[in-house]
Amino acid sequence: MKNALVFGLIIGILSGIWLFAMHAFGVGILDDQAAPVEYFSILIPIIGLFFGIMSYKNNELGGNMGFLEALVQSFKILLAGGIVAIFSAIVYINYIQSGSDLRDLSSRMFGALLIGILAAFAVSLLLANKSNKID
Repeated sequence: MKNALVFGLIIGILSGIWLFAMHAFGVGILDDQAAPVEYFSILIPIIGLFFGIMSYKNNELGGNMGFLEALVQSFKILLAGGIVAIFSAIVYINYIQSGSDLRDLSSRMFGALLIGILAAFAVSLLLANKSNKID
């Protein structure tokens, strides 16, 4: 669980920094359309999950990990990261963009959830090396 918290916090903090950096550079995240530079934020959970699952596989499982083990660990990492990212989004909405419509931010958070789920499946498939045959 420590591995999930560490890498989840890294993903959440980097996502929060990304949110505030976009505001600092003048990219409005509460607009109807996403700026092209916003798509680079997809790399945060993908890279964080990859290194988090790789660390879990090598340090806690001795290099032998099944798909389900990787998927469960991925969801733990994403849950921890999501909590931190949502907290930073709440801070952003309440103190930076107060009085704004939450619809666009909530649609971006839902998109981030979908990206996280897809990344969890992809990383789990990529790093799983233990086959569980059912005879």
